[in-house]
Amino acid sequence: MYTYDQYDQTIVDERVRQFRDQTERFLRGALSEEEYSPLRLMNGLYMQRHAPMLRVAIPYGVVSSRQMRMLAAIARKYDKGYGHFSTRQNIQYNWPRLEQVPDILADLASVQMHAIQTSGNCIRNTTCDHLAGVAADEIVDPRPYCEIIRQWSTFHPEFSYLPRKFKIAFTGSDKDRAAVAVHDIGFAVIRNDDGEIGFRVFVGGGQGRTPHIGVVIRDFLPEIDLISYTEAIVRVYNRFGRRDNKYKARIKILVNALGADKFAVMVEEEWLADQPSALTLRVADIERMHAHFLPPSYRPPGDGQHLRLWYQANKAFRRWVDHNTASHRVSGYRAVYLSLKAPRQAPGDATAAQMDTAADLAEQFGFGEIRVTHEQNLLLPDVREVDLFELWQQLKTHSLATPNIGLLTDLICCPGLDFCSLANASTIPIARQINECFDDLDYLHDIGEIKINMSGCVNACGYHHVGHIGILGVDKKGGEFYQLTLGGSAENDTAIGERLGPAIDKDGIVDAIRDLIEVYVEARVASERFVETFRRIGIAPFKDRVYRDKTSRQPVTVNAAG
Repeated sequence: MYTYDQYDQTIVDERVRQFRDQTERFLRGALSEEEYSPLRLMNGLYMQRHAPMLRVAIPYGVVSSRQMRMLAAIARKYDKGYGHFSTRQNIQYNWPRLEQVPDILADLASVQMHAIQTSGNCIRNTTCDHLAGVAADEIVDPRPYCEIIRQWSTFHPEFSYLPRKFKIAFTGSDKDRAAVAVHDIGFAVIRNDDGEIGFRVFVGGGQGRTPHIGVVIRDFLPEIDLISYTEAIVRVYNRFGRRDNKYKARIKILVNALGADKFAVMVEEEWLADQPSALTLRVADIERMHAHFLPPSYRPPGDGQHLRLWYQANKAFRRWVDHNTASHRVSGYRAVYLSLKAPRQAPGDATAAQMDTAADLAEQFGFGEIRVTHEQNLLLPDVREVDLFELWQQLKTHSLATPNIGLLTDLICCPGLDFCSLANASTIPIARQINECFDDLDYLHDIGEIKINMSGCVNACGYHHVGHIGILGVDKKGGEFYQLTLGGSAENDTAIGERLGPAIDKDGIVDAIRDLIEVYVEARVASERFVETFRRIGIAPFKDRVYRDKTSRQPVTVNAAG
């Protein structure tokens, strides 16, 4: 992983010093709330419902065991013993005291971490495929490009006050695991017919009040033009993006208003006007950055006989291997998911003890590296298959081995009304009820892959628009209601979910989810996923079941074809 040089460290140390002074001045009344607000936002600090919330950057979702232990220590010392991992691959602390935030930032700086540009109208934390560098289907590791973007965008003098927040994502394989089409800019690594590495460039994706799928404005961008072309995109947005209405200020609104073709022409003209560009990357620059992400010295895979025996003899272990591990580009290794979706656990939350455990296991079974996934889980990227059984046993003792990755209870969920001042409805209690309703693991595994995404408001921090089943909290005359959407996807077949019908009150939403699952298991053919069945049969059968007379409910049965 990337290691700070003296310039990186100086930047974060100076930011801590500056913010400590700003906070002290605010607390003694020398700065007003209006003056302090933009300063705290530059440091990832929000004022939430009960206490300040600090969002800490985890660039492209990669964290070392040393850094994870610091995150655990901060949770113990300054919070209530836990942190919340978000869909942006960051971590959030919901209970710090304002006067202690500079101390938290100083602790973070000691392990090369910070909260810079995790909020505000700037270029936010660049995200990435959590299997980057280990995926068997990868064209090239995209993390070096993420780091190049991070260094270019941090404190960029021209882009510190954009019309709205700006998010960039990379995927390095043919299968999109980074949701690039729902970001302001999405880069998909590709290889052209001549074998050259470059990017397919998506622009104008996003969720929120007006969800849009990004459009392709460049089919192939050479890797040396990554920064110069990105700067051209952001310059066009910065110049022409709306600033009169924050709800219409995102780049997706500009692209939609101009049309994809015209926007692409404007970017191309902006880019060509600066050619040759001082921002053109040299091959040596790219190679230097790739050198920070060289593969570790993998050990011999060992004899897998015992693994095969345990896999055949132990149903619980087999279930965990099948659902919580992923193939690896190195034979004899697997990538292992640490589920943060155990029953009665708020999705994405990890206790300090769990974070310490993840750090310990990353060193014991890997190379001291942990990843944060978009689905709010953790991942150990390099585990030998011969060590899987021992690792599984240790994970079980810390509630990190729930075998539900990709299943119904592996739902994405923002903190909702319990914490966020923007939320209209609760999310964590609803997630708990869904977990309790679908607590039969055999049934869950028979249902198969279903992505449920839930947001407490239209800001869509829970990515509800692109869930197979999306749940959006809405306020109706002071009551908590939930609007359902079906058929969304954040993968290669990116789609915005279709609204099911009228919002459902909090007492009926779990029954409605059960209705949707009933329709699916009755109608699916062979091994169809939920989203595939929905696309085949349409929304009408789901709508009829959810809004029917509930006295006619029948027990759920699984058809033979499933």
